[in-house]
Parts: sequence; structure tokens; C-alpha cells
Amino acid sequence: MLKVLIEREIAEGLEGAYEMAIRQVIQAAVNAPGFISGEAFADLQRPNHRVVIVTMRDLASWQVWHQSPERLATVAVIQPMLEDEERITLLEPL
Repeated sequence: MLKVLIEREIAEGLEGAYEMAIRQVIQAAVNAPGFISGEAFADLQRPNHRVVIVTMRDLASWQVWHQSPERLATVAVIQPMLEDEERITLLEPL
């Protein structure tokens, strides 16, 4: 099992639009082979910091989804809302 931690800094005033868009990204991911779950979080101490945690079956499943046209199209909607590039961390259980 693979956990994918995706961190994003949202531009001031675009938090609501981002939250609507990220729901669409997670909804699109549900149909991806190897997708197990996806959750989106807001940082209580940093109001523009958002975290998405995706659980995939394995690294190969993530790599296919990460480069898929479906993900690229949905993430393209989010890109203009970001202050910086998203940070992706791949995690495996110990």
C-alpha cells in the first residue's frame, strides 16, 4: 500500500474554489486502477495550506494515475489557484 501526501499553498481568496475543484480531482481518482481512498484537509494553523492524502494499491498505480490525462486535466484547474508548486511525498508503511 502507498500513501501519497500532496501539499498545496492556495492563493488568498481562492480557498472555496480550490475546495470545490479538489473534490472533482478525488472523484476522478475513484475510477483509477489501484485507487483505495482520498481525503482532503485544511491546516488549522496555516489557513492557505491544504493537504490531500491518497491511498493507492502500489507505486505503479500511483504513477499511472499521476500521469493520466484525467488527473492532468483536473489538476490543471487547480494550478492557477496555487502560490507555489504542489509538493508530493510518497510514503510506504514500515
